[in-house]
Amino acid sequence: MPKQSHLPPQVDTKPELLTETEAGKRLGFSIRSLQKWRCYGGGPRFIRVSARAIRYRPADLEQWIKDRAKTSTSEYER
Repeated sequence: MPKQSHLPPQVDTKPELLTETEAGKRLGFSIRSLQKWRCYGGGPRFIRVSARAIRYRPADLEQWIKDRAKTSTSEYER
């Protein structure tokens, strides 16, 4: 009897990870902007895969955008 998985076979369990270039294109910012945010803070969450490989999860990019949505200029923090 084959071992049954609790996940449906069509579910992709491998997370999608975006490169700096792909993340920058989705956000409309340069790679350099992403690099500065990683150093100084304020950018989207990222994953350091290795010393030279940075990746971004699409969900983290979407959350970063949502967290910055405002309805009035008086909402901005100074």
